[in-house]
Amino acid sequence: MRIEHHKTDILILGTGGAGLFAALHAKQANPDLDVTIAAKGLLGKCGCTRMVQGGYNVALAPGDSVERHFMDTIVGGKWLPRQDLAWELCVKAVERVRELENEVGCFFDRNADGSMHQKAFAGQSFDRTVHKGDLTGIEIINRLMEQVWALDVTRLEEHRAIELIPARDGSGIAGVLMIDMREGTYRLVQAKAVLLGTGAGPTMYLYHTPSGDKSCDGLAMALRYGLSLRDMEMVQFHPTGLLGGPDTRMTGTVLEEGLRGAGGYLLNGAGERFMEGYHPAGERATRDIVSRAIYSEMRAGRTTPMGGVFIEMAHLGPETVSERFPGMVKRCADCGFDLAAGRVEVVPTAHYMMGGVEFDIDCSTAVPGLFAAGEDCGGVHGANRLGGNGVANSTVFGGIAGDAMAAYVAVEAGWRDADEAAVDAGVARAERPFALPAGDLGGLRERLWQDMWDHVGVMRTAQSLQTGSAAIERLAAALQETGLADGDRAFNLTWHDWLNLDSLLTTSSVIAGAALAREDSRGAHFREDHPETGDLVSSAYTRCRLRNDTVETEMVPVTFDLVKPGESLIDGEAGAPPAATA
Repeated sequence: MRIEHHKTDILILGTGGAGLFAALHAKQANPDLDVTIAAKGLLGKCGCTRMVQGGYNVALAPGDSVERHFMDTIVGGKWLPRQDLAWELCVKAVERVRELENEVGCFFDRNADGSMHQKAFAGQSFDRTVHKGDLTGIEIINRLMEQVWALDVTRLEEHRAIELIPARDGSGIAGVLMIDMREGTYRLVQAKAVLLGTGAGPTMYLYHTPSGDKSCDGLAMALRYGLSLRDMEMVQFHPTGLLGGPDTRMTGTVLEEGLRGAGGYLLNGAGERFMEGYHPAGERATRDIVSRAIYSEMRAGRTTPMGGVFIEMAHLGPETVSERFPGMVKRCADCGFDLAAGRVEVVPTAHYMMGGVEFDIDCSTAVPGLFAAGEDCGGVHGANRLGGNGVANSTVFGGIAGDAMAAYVAVEAGWRDADEAAVDAGVARAERPFALPAGDLGGLRERLWQDMWDHVGVMRTAQSLQTGSAAIERLAAALQETGLADGDRAFNLTWHDWLNLDSLLTTSSVIAGAALAREDSRGAHFREDHPETGDLVSSAYTRCRLRNDTVETEMVPVTFDLVKPGESLIDGEAGAPPAATA
């Protein structure tokens, strides 16, 4: 099999907020760097950042503070976040949002006095979510894309990364093996520094928000490379995914948190508000609490005609709703629903993975030359991501990664020679389905969706997780015996469906294993057989590795290096230690 070769100083996998900001910062640090950006789709047109509706959390307003934002992040994450990463997120968000407006060219909504408008999001002690209507992600990505297009960068569009390739001498990463999806050929891109910014995406669930090209490829590659993943049991379900029925593929699409923050009601099938029966904050409780409440109503049979619950905004005034949330009103109208004046059926939908690659504050990983940023990473959010912290995370750490990679390459003498055995193994793995008889790939995918929803979903038990793990194992074995009817490799989307499913099954097995290992309930992870959180001071996070094709999971104590349970960084609150300086 012929393999084309390409060399670059910096290779960036992914063109969401993390990838584009990394490219921008790397070229700003050194315009002479050869930077290559690769994506499964088109630059700036794929991935999840452009799908962000809600906004960007940042402490700007009088009365708010970085310390308050940090404490909301730590408490919302149930004391599992790595605190130096969470602090960096909150501090750098202030810098990054100014950069987005003043340098990148984003226009966020304003108050009458000219200050940025910040709306209410659940689980936060202050209204700090900066936004552009309910189309914030499109504004950020479009402006970033314009900036990156103006740079001298190499674009590998419709290129799929399939393997991280180590150096022959074991000194670090040598590059990445890819498939040129247009030609169906293989390309080895050698790079002095590589950014893993592919964006994860929990599309292994029956209801999910990410685009279909998101299949956890980065996490699967990281596992095969030998990297450790943390917090993988922490899959966030957004409570209000559009339930569109069998005639639309929009089912699972997020109806963003600003609806509940603005005063929207959740109603069960009988038209009754139910959230205050589950939490004092009602509809403005955190995503994990609201998702479990909705799931409980569904399980009890108090459902809407299609099996979910209703969200209702009409009491706020149809004109007001249409003005404040034009994107969602139009999206619902396209599916035959009236968000402004009627009721829309919603269901919890797999939205975001808090878990991912363990990385450091400069976005470096345990592998020299390999960096990571965005949703491929674990540790920033802990057990629960606050709405509005996601796009902040991608842009903050994407910029940090770009700066760090430019600095790394400045002292890196040259390219590492690739381990040819790893290249051959990567090609063989990708070629496997062409040697097998054609099978029901769609059926396998639908079984995975249902098994993950039923057994490794919003609410879990040891029995359900064991059942789910066994089902995943059977599906993985079945996939390895399922081939393709079409032997042509150029734009063979069924081939890429096979590769997507392979990555999703690998990642699903880790999610189920980590969930079984955590015998308490934290944020997005709820064990009905272990409903208590337990002692926060003895908190531990899960760390998973792949050894001899077996996932191993250990519990690692959390380091409380800035603030301990029972303390606060906010001045005037009981137990407040000195302000953080990390």
